[in-house]
Amino acid sequence: MAKKKTSTPNKTPAKKSGDSYMAKAPIRRLMKKVGADLVAAEALDQLIAFLEKTAIDTTKKAIKMCNADKRKRVMGSDIRKASARI
Repeated sequence: MAKKKTSTPNKTPAKKSGDSYMAKAPIRRLMKKVGADLVAAEALDQLIAFLEKTAIDTTKKAIKMCNADKRKRVMGSDIRKASARI
């Protein structure tokens, strides 16, 4: 008799509010690469929060530029222009 496949209950849960969209390990490696050998968890969380807020603000500005140009695709030039205005 063939075994019946069971669904895996270990699926990743939905994102909770307050959670970060960025993984901590790559940011920690980046900080270490530029000389921060020891990084406190709170410092890492603060940097990630700042980066996420900056990314959100820049993206919103880039989307406004796209809408003004009657385009749907956000391009690198939009991001460059939007980030220069921060």
